[in-house]
Amino acid sequence: MSADVSPDKTTLVPASLLRRLAAVCYDCLPVLALAIIATFPFMPFLNGRVLIPREVGALAYLYWFVQLAVMGAFFVFFWSRRGQTVGMLPWRLRLQRTDGMLISPRMAIRRFALLVLLWTPFFAGYWFIWGHWPDRPPRTIAMICSLLPLIVAYAWVWIDRDGRALHDRWTGTRMVVLPKR
Repeated sequence: MSADVSPDKTTLVPASLLRRLAAVCYDCLPVLALAIIATFPFMPFLNGRVLIPREVGALAYLYWFVQLAVMGAFFVFFWSRRGQTVGMLPWRLRLQRTDGMLISPRMAIRRFALLVLLWTPFFAGYWFIWGHWPDRPPRTIAMICSLLPLIVAYAWVWIDRDGRALHDRWTGTRMVVLPKR
């Protein structure tokens, strides 16, 4: 079901880190809206409590799973359907296989899972380790260190000969800039 949608595979340039990060920022808006919508079904069960395991038990884990599934569905749908999320459109970015074809839903799921793994040290560390530390400087240092896998994965664009991030390399994809229309 993958279609060749590139005008000319040889003329498409790799996306810069700045364009990628701008698209990520743009994508935060629709993802946040979907996360808010996905929160509504949980509200009747909260009775004013916060969705954390300490207060609502297993419901919090179900909530986190639903949030992750909603985000995954957003990215997998757009990456495999058009090669572009809403945030990638204004920056003329497209995610594609290295041969220029659209990625399959399976590749999109692998890519999303890999990105979740890159974020895991940050969230796991905050929730289970340093989120309760009273001193701000050590907590800040721990947070920055936990983001290092994600930072390295994106910064790889600067040293890769093909301009691909590590998660692009690992999933056989590439992010390209489409020509102006």
